[in-house]
Amino acid sequence: MQSKYLNLQRANKFKITETNLTVPIEFVLLGFSDIPKLHWLLFGIFLFIYMIILLGNGIIILITRVDPSLQTPMYFFISNFSFLEICYVSVTLPRMLMDLFTLKGNISFLACATQMCLFLILGATECFLLAVMAYDRYVAICNPLHYPVVMSTKLCTQLVIASWVIGIPIQVGQTYQILSLPFCDSNQINHFFCDIPPLLKLACGNIFVNEIVVFIFAILIVTVPFMLILASYSRIISTILKLPSNTGRTKAFSTCSSHLMVVFLFYGSASVTYLKPKSNKHEGTDKLLSLFYTILTPMFNPLIYSLRNKDVIGALRKLFTRFLAL
Repeated sequence: MQSKYLNLQRANKFKITETNLTVPIEFVLLGFSDIPKLHWLLFGIFLFIYMIILLGNGIIILITRVDPSLQTPMYFFISNFSFLEICYVSVTLPRMLMDLFTLKGNISFLACATQMCLFLILGATECFLLAVMAYDRYVAICNPLHYPVVMSTKLCTQLVIASWVIGIPIQVGQTYQILSLPFCDSNQINHFFCDIPPLLKLACGNIFVNEIVVFIFAILIVTVPFMLILASYSRIISTILKLPSNTGRTKAFSTCSSHLMVVFLFYGSASVTYLKPKSNKHEGTDKLLSLFYTILTPMFNPLIYSLRNKDVIGALRKLFTRFLAL
């Protein structure tokens, strides 16, 4: 079965250039071909996870729209974040499920470019939106009297739009510069989706400049928002510790803890993937880390925001009560 998965046509999947380098017509995503006996088990697990992600984040979007008590800037951002997570996981997971089901990993050059571009854009959006959510908590806790004025509907909408748009030109450029590289005689990507690190491993010649460009973009998109989040929470924690009552401190910490958990889940795995030196020795670890921030983090987000939030739990109870009464 493994040979069936890996024995895919390669010779006719390249276009030879004048310099004897090759431009792939299509790639082959190896995915989990090293464990072919488990492909049906993996298919079932990932299909279940995908359903949980769609259902969990969909419920978050629904209750923040229909419950009047959740019509606040914080839940507006959470709702947008849940929608982003659905889009983010839908770029990679359906394709991976299809590959597991068909035992084929063939993906055209255009489809690979599209997948990588969308994945990078949505990943950048997640970084920026997490920073926006940290700013929202900073204003709410450090400047509570000015919060309704500062975090107006207009500003919240502008921040969300900016989070979605600002990474597009950067990541389109990233995709172009990676897929414009000359590739060697292999079109097999040792990953379950098209991403920068595994594609760079297929490139020929001196790609040092390209790796530097990737690193700089990673710093801009991953590290800068993360530093803004740290700056916001350093001020938040300083303000909370000055509160006179334990009740006030507990309530303030509870509104921030869910967001902090999501930040560290996402940034922890993503930063290791994109900021660590390139190596061929830990490809299995790279795939595991990618699974974590592309699939497991979106699955945990609804649980984190609901189980640790009394307002969300109350809204869920009212929603289920209304549903059962129908």
